[in-house]
Amino acid sequence: MDSHKSKIGLREIASAAKVSIATVSRVLNGNNRVDPDIQKIVLQEARKLGVESSQRNKAKSLVFLLGNRAMPHAFHSRILSGAEAHCAAHGWNMVFLSFNYSPNVPWTELHLPVVIQRQDMVRAVILAGTNSTNLTKLLAHKGIPFVAFGNNLMGEPQELKDCDVVYADDIQGSKDAVRYLIELGHRHIWFVGNTRLPWFKRCFQGYRLVMEEAGLTPHESCTDSEDDTEVGYLGTKSLLARDKSVTAILAGNDPTAHGVYKALRDRGLKIPDDVSVVGCDDTVGTWLYPSLSSTREFPEQLGKQLVEFVFNRLAKPDQEPQRVTIPTEFIKRDSCGPLNPSRDKASSETRPKIATPLANVG
Repeated sequence: MDSHKSKIGLREIASAAKVSIATVSRVLNGNNRVDPDIQKIVLQEARKLGVESSQRNKAKSLVFLLGNRAMPHAFHSRILSGAEAHCAAHGWNMVFLSFNYSPNVPWTELHLPVVIQRQDMVRAVILAGTNSTNLTKLLAHKGIPFVAFGNNLMGEPQELKDCDVVYADDIQGSKDAVRYLIELGHRHIWFVGNTRLPWFKRCFQGYRLVMEEAGLTPHESCTDSEDDTEVGYLGTKSLLARDKSVTAILAGNDPTAHGVYKALRDRGLKIPDDVSVVGCDDTVGTWLYPSLSSTREFPEQLGKQLVEFVFNRLAKPDQEPQRVTIPTEFIKRDSCGPLNPSRDKASSETRPKIATPLANVG
C-alpha cells in the first residue's frame, strides 16, 4: 500500500459513503448490526480508497455449524476434519457449534447462536449437517458470510441461487453404482432410503435415471425416520414382505446399508449370494462384513473447498455466487456379485405374471 493509502482513515471512507464515522468503524470491525445495504456501500467505498476490511478485522476464526445432525456423524466429522486442517494451514481457527432448529419456523423467528453474531470474534460460517433456507435467509439478512454443504440443504434450487455452495456428486455416484449392478446381471434392483431427506432424494434421482435408461422399473422402499440404520432395516423388511424377487439393493448411504444387512440376515439371505448391496458415502463400508461396495465422496476435500470458498468470499464480498461439485469414486468390494442363476430363477417364479410393469412402491 502506498503512503497516501496508508493515511486514509475512517473520516475519508465515511465521507465517500455518506455515513457516520461510527458506522464505518462498525462495518470495518465486523459488527453486523448495520443494515446490509449500508455495509455493502461502506465496503465498496473502502475498497475504492484502497482499504480492506480484513486489514482492520483481526478475527481469524470460522464457525463450523452442524445443523440438525448428531454430533458424532461420521461423514460430517470428516468434513470438519478437512475444513479444520485447511484453516490451520492458513493460520485460522475453527469453532464447532451444533445447532438444532425447525425448518418450518420463519427466518424472522430464528435465533442464531450468539457467537455467530460476533463478527469481531468469527468472520464467517460453514453450514454442514442438515440445513434449511430459513437459516440461509437469516444469515444473508444479517450480512454474515457463509458457505453451505449443498447435498443436505433442504429447499428448492432457486432459493439457493445466491448462496455459495459445495456439492458432492452423489447423483453421479448412485448412477455408477446402479450401472455396476446392471453389468453384474441384476435387473430387479430396489432403492432403500428416506427420500423426504435431501441426500436420499439425490441418490434416488441418480438411481431412477439409470433404471429408466435401462428399461427397468425403479422401486423405492421409503421409511420416514432420521435414524439411517433404522431406515435400512425397516425399509428392507418392508420390501421383502411384498417382493421376494429383489436381487440387489442400493442403500441411500452406508449406515442405511448396515440396516439392510441386518434385515437380510434376519430373513436368512446371504450377501452377495442372494442379494447384492451397495451404499453411498463410503463411511463405514469397510467395517461391515462382507465389506460394502460404496460411492466415495471425499468429505475431507469437501471441507477444504468449503473453507476456500469462505476465504474467497471474505476477500471479495461482492463476487458472484460460488458453486463447485466434487466428483465421486465408486469403490467395488465384496457385497456385490454376479446374479445367481438359481436366485434369478426363483425370483422369476415369484414375480406376478402380468403384462404391465410393477408400479413403484413408496
